[in-house]
Amino acid sequence: MTKIHSYLTFNGNCREAMNFYKECLGGEMVFQTVGESPLSDNMPKEMKDCILHASLTKGDLILMGSDMVPKKGLQKGNTVSLSLHCSSEKEIKDYYVKLSDGGSKDHALENTFWGALFGDLTDKYGNHWLLNFDKNKAGIS
Repeated sequence: MTKIHSYLTFNGNCREAMNFYKECLGGEMVFQTVGESPLSDNMPKEMKDCILHASLTKGDLILMGSDMVPKKGLQKGNTVSLSLHCSSEKEIKDYYVKLSDGGSKDHALENTFWGALFGDLTDKYGNHWLLNFDKNKAGIS
């Protein structure tokens, strides 16, 4: 089955942001810096500590990130959201509180017409999150 994994680009604060997401979501983190990679010899010295690739994995959840900003620069917009499908009401409430810390609670968690508990937020790094717990699939009425 094909899956989509989110890949976030940061401007020097990838390690900080990814560690924040690990605190919120749990899982296993792997970082590779520019200096640890085969690219190291061809990159400016000041980029050696930048994150070339980060990966946070927890079951089917995979969140990736990098400090490798394109030449045109980092342009954050409103066209990408991270959709987090939670497995319990407790989990969605916990993630909502943690991820919104330092950010904004755009829409509070609420029961929806499609049978889910749903809300959205923008975290302190400017990334938009959609949180969903499908009560019907969990066997909850």
